[in-house]
Amino acid sequence: MAYRRRLKNKKPPEGWELIEEVIDDFETQMKDAVNEEHEGKRKNELTWKIHRIHWEKNRFIYDLMYQRKVMSRELYDYLVREKIADGALIAKWRKPGYEILCSMLAIQKGNHNFGTTSHCRVPLKVRGAQQKITPDVQIGCISCASGDGKFGGPVWWNTPLEEDGGTAEENRAVWGQGGAPPEEAPGPSRKRPAPEDEEEELDEEVKRRLSALKGSKTID
Repeated sequence: MAYRRRLKNKKPPEGWELIEEVIDDFETQMKDAVNEEHEGKRKNELTWKIHRIHWEKNRFIYDLMYQRKVMSRELYDYLVREKIADGALIAKWRKPGYEILCSMLAIQKGNHNFGTTSHCRVPLKVRGAQQKITPDVQIGCISCASGDGKFGGPVWWNTPLEEDGGTAEENRAVWGQGGAPPEEAPGPSRKRPAPEDEEEELDEEVKRRLSALKGSKTID
């Protein structure tokens, strides 16, 4: 693993041995996602799984450091310094309005039309009809606005939205273990509108998912 080569001959701080196995698992999942077959997927979908695993790994570290407060500052700084943890993303999670931000890419205005942020930063209830419930084309996040989250994180392209859509633990990143949530077909690309005969079918799907979201308990 790349990160293993970086850590060679570097003695990690106390506590590393307690999280090493989990970090290894996330790194394995990331490697599998990078090497996954791309056949049958649109170009923009190839990195969606990578972004979600990155979010889950850093959320694990964030929870230990700032929620449960069981990680030492020395170990946390070590993880950031060795690029195991994304210090910029974790720092954003501590600011109001960014509690479940999906990726730093979502707020880099240079990456989006008209110098704005990604539409996944806009609360579902105030979105225009043209945006509906479609994933960000770069990240695969439907919504990471405060109040819209599910299972303690963003609403991803494959987050179950039905009331019986599973538990928080069942929806963690377990890609490398063969336990990924069932994938849902993403909405149509914003650059390629669906034909008129498919639009009516999409509207019904959007209504169903919106209803499921409104009826579920949101978690920041």
